[in-house]
Amino acid sequence: MCGIVGYIGRAEATPILLDGLRRLEYRGYDSAGMALLEGGTIKVRKSIGRIQNLAQVIADEPVAGSLGISHTRWATHGEVTNENAHPHFDKSGRLALVHNGVIENHQTLRMRLEEGGHVFTSQTDTEVLAHLIGEAFDRRGELSQAGLVEALREALRQVIGTYGIAALHADVPGVLVGARRGSPLVLGVGRGEHFLASDVSAVVNHTREAVYLKDYEIVALREEGFEISTLAGSDASFEVSKVEFTAGDVDKGTYPHYMLKEIHEQPATVQDALRGRLSREEATVHLGGLNMSNAELRDVERIVLSGCGTAFHSAMIGEYLIESLAHLPVECEFASELRYRNLPMTRDTLVFVISQSGETADTLAALRESQRKGHRTLGICNNVASTIARESDGGVYMHAGPEIGVAATKSFTSQLTIMTLLALLFGRIRHLSYGEGMGIISELEKLPDLVAKVLELEKHVATVARKYARAENFLFMGRQANYPVALEAALKLKEISYVSASGHPSAELKHGVIALVSEETPSIFIAPQDAVFAKNLSNIEEVKARKGPVIAVGTEGDTELERVADDVILIPKAPDYLTPILASIPLQLFAYTIAVERGCDVDKPRNLAKSVTVE
Repeated sequence: MCGIVGYIGRAEATPILLDGLRRLEYRGYDSAGMALLEGGTIKVRKSIGRIQNLAQVIADEPVAGSLGISHTRWATHGEVTNENAHPHFDKSGRLALVHNGVIENHQTLRMRLEEGGHVFTSQTDTEVLAHLIGEAFDRRGELSQAGLVEALREALRQVIGTYGIAALHADVPGVLVGARRGSPLVLGVGRGEHFLASDVSAVVNHTREAVYLKDYEIVALREEGFEISTLAGSDASFEVSKVEFTAGDVDKGTYPHYMLKEIHEQPATVQDALRGRLSREEATVHLGGLNMSNAELRDVERIVLSGCGTAFHSAMIGEYLIESLAHLPVECEFASELRYRNLPMTRDTLVFVISQSGETADTLAALRESQRKGHRTLGICNNVASTIARESDGGVYMHAGPEIGVAATKSFTSQLTIMTLLALLFGRIRHLSYGEGMGIISELEKLPDLVAKVLELEKHVATVARKYARAENFLFMGRQANYPVALEAALKLKEISYVSASGHPSAELKHGVIALVSEETPSIFIAPQDAVFAKNLSNIEEVKARKGPVIAVGTEGDTELERVADDVILIPKAPDYLTPILASIPLQLFAYTIAVERGCDVDKPRNLAKSVTVE
């Protein structure tokens, strides 16, 4: 949540900072601001709302300089106002700071500073941090890079909470400083210029070399170079990484929205999740990143899958898949609850944490809690340089590429693909025969083409969605592995259309949910031709008997659904373990079309940000 972009070099900073903020707007868009050092004075421009509002403010009141910081905010402390927008000043007005994260002891620090004569102009915890650093700098009286870094170090030692920060000081004109703990910060390495950002996508247009800062690290940047040290004061080792994607990968291209582009990327992203991992010779899966031998995997007697939001839904489907194909007990836990539960786990339990960004605060906390208790904990994430990727004991990369749309689409189907691979791997180790393994591999090899075939339904799905675009309540229902698909479909609709939607097991309809059925409430049933198809059909009949409109997602060639449902969306025939992937995609398109029809901002839904890096 929230986005930071900083620049130091020889070029004009304003267009670089604005471009970076636009690329990070998915991280927060309550307000935005920029601070540049111009003629020995820090000039600040702020605006509530989107980046375009800030751009207009700057057009009306231009500001120049080659050293600057900027921020797009997702509000945590304080309302959405110009006063609460970043950057914030210290008491002297000579230091400006932008910050992602939460300072948990900000009230205690604020009271102490107020007793010392400090006056605050905002409600934010960030302004407290700015005053704290400024106080330390003024007390030291050392107008140098070393003095600014030491002031930062002194202040951060007093802080409880999380932060990713960038700061500049008018009395140290050639230096940009940053630090991180629990909130991502990346250094973009250039030639005669350097960048700071909360996501490398903000600077990939200017450099393809990056250093991903670790927790408790501080960086000081100049035009000609940079220094990284620890909060304790020692030098820190670092690695300059090559950024895998280009600026084109984070552009919309010809699509009207990132979400639609990312939906259409799914044949490729599913293929990339499979690439190099299927072994026909052994009829199994190779996942070297797990860092576990087959003997160690054989000793696993229980799996815990943990995530938040969409990642939790993929975990729920993973539970069905692994238990079905591997006969191995699986439990799903919300990452936000796992760290606070005293969950009984035997020593033969293996934990997976799932996060697209690899920076989700609750999921990272669950990872650390699991490791603290001595359990091997593996990550499934999309960012090879993320904190979860670094701190986990191993894992699987999704290789889905940058996902900019706030509503997760391609990352969800990539996670499901990986869950299927894990189910096959554990199944082959435990009881699946060579022939059964080969059969699953053959079906997985067809999957990208099946996904592409589902996307051919786009126009039909859009026609169905427009028919129901003004409904204010939706019910989604499915059974077994398709129940979490119903939950995910409801989440997508809520996120981007702001209509009430809920997901339920179809069989629970008569146990209370049926009270919500009405002529104004469409029910969407995920009802492929599987072992419980007849049961789903019976549930549809119950809804129709009460005049509830029904949309059914079924299997190609099905004629029974057309008889009972008002509208039918038919996906290609596939084994039960692949149906959740195929069924999810038309429901993503369904939510997308309804959001567009209702005039919603699909890529930037209200109150939401892409990466939840605060609790």
